[in-house]
Amino acid sequence: MSFGKLVGSIDEGTTSARFMIFRAGTNNVVCYHQIPVPSIYPQEGWVEQDPMVVYDLVIECIEEAVKKLEKLGGSAKDIIAIGITNQRESTIIWDRATGKPLHNAIIWLDNRTSSTVDELVETIPNKSRNINYLKPLCGLPISPYFSALKMRWMKDHVGDVQRAMEANTCQVGTIDTWLIYKLTGGPDGGVHYTDVTNASRTMLMNIETLRWDPHLLRFFGLPAAMLPQIRSSAERYGDVTVGVLKGVPITSCLGDQQAALVGQQCLSHGLAKSTYGTGCFLLYNTGTSIVQSKHGLLTTVGYQLGPRAPITYALEGSVAIAGAAINWMKNNLELFDSVNQVEEMAGKVDSSLDVYFVPAFSGLYAPYWNQEARGAICGLSEETTSEHIVRATLEAICFQVRDILESMRKDCGIPMSKLMVDGGMTANNLFLQIQADLVGINVIRAKMQETTALGAALAAYMVVEPSFDITAPLVGSSGELSIFKPAIGNYERNMRYKKWKMAVERCMNWDTSSLTETSKLDF
Repeated sequence: MSFGKLVGSIDEGTTSARFMIFRAGTNNVVCYHQIPVPSIYPQEGWVEQDPMVVYDLVIECIEEAVKKLEKLGGSAKDIIAIGITNQRESTIIWDRATGKPLHNAIIWLDNRTSSTVDELVETIPNKSRNINYLKPLCGLPISPYFSALKMRWMKDHVGDVQRAMEANTCQVGTIDTWLIYKLTGGPDGGVHYTDVTNASRTMLMNIETLRWDPHLLRFFGLPAAMLPQIRSSAERYGDVTVGVLKGVPITSCLGDQQAALVGQQCLSHGLAKSTYGTGCFLLYNTGTSIVQSKHGLLTTVGYQLGPRAPITYALEGSVAIAGAAINWMKNNLELFDSVNQVEEMAGKVDSSLDVYFVPAFSGLYAPYWNQEARGAICGLSEETTSEHIVRATLEAICFQVRDILESMRKDCGIPMSKLMVDGGMTANNLFLQIQADLVGINVIRAKMQETTALGAALAAYMVVEPSFDITAPLVGSSGELSIFKPAIGNYERNMRYKKWKMAVERCMNWDTSSLTETSKLDF
């Protein structure tokens, strides 16, 4: 059987790696292979992954997906391009000569750099300790979330990294950079590139010039020589030199949330999408305008679809814990055996019975940016059951999305009329109905849930097929849009949101371990 031209998409996420093969220029998936990625937890709040394991799993996904393609009658020769999309901010440092990592990858969720944040904010002029001090340059607050803090921590605490930086013998990158480097040859000629979307999450790229910024590098005390070259999101990075796809060009690279923006075809100013995975990320396309948020959102690059294409920016609201809260209930509380049971459990009760769960396991991201916040379940009573707690967890994710939408409304002045959603959690119909109820606008599920991989595939195809119009409706689209409409009134919606805000307030500044002695309560 001939499938015609195909495009492969490497989707390396926080919890799994996959390789998806699409019919070129469509969202039709021919086949794919997916493998869980193991994380390492050396201490509370620390999250690492082995870079070599990540790479090996990607290679295994490619090989297994191609085997499935061949069983269907296709051929690896039909794959004309590869796109890469990745978990953002997660950081790897490796030896330039050997290509061997000098430390495990520090994952975006990791909170070890809280002390590094405290040390750096003390150096801000006038002792203001203003975490937004660098936002005019990079669009981001000083937070453990971003790559520069992880690089600085490794410089301060890992001897091999410190020596390599001093001797200029190391290279650094986010997951995309590591995969591109390894796939194109590693120490034997592998290229050291990243794209503008991933670079915009490091705190080291100037959001206007799209170059590594000397002031930012000085602030973090990091050498420019170890950083990758910044490229657009859609161009030829190099050819694969290993495995069954040897010789196939890598022609796109986007951070996972920006890839979902492209995959949802939110390619015009004012369009937005929300992706629900380990975390939840809502991006609002602001066109060619840089909008500096005054209400806790991030200013980031949305995409640049070609070296000469204009830059598209976005406002982003980042929620650290979404699907991760579901996994926590399964693995830690053992409330159910499979995540597939969540919808059924939550549907057994009509409400959360006034229970509110704030899953601030390692602080709160947008719009609060409070690294000392910790999780809490409020409103428990004798009538509370496991079903109420499961439902409260779904509501917690939805309330956090409302937090972000409120900030976007204040920053942009125009309330959103609909919310496009994608990601693994959107298979849960009850969850999406709760989301519509709690934000008060229609929630529209994408025709396919995995728009992250799709976005990378579409961007990759437009490089090898210049006539492809990425803004046009996709030919041969599979599935149907599902629309979830609000089923509760404004009074109930706003009263429940008010109680959510009360619960959030009770979580703030709970972890005092990173506070100064003078700021601690005197018991």
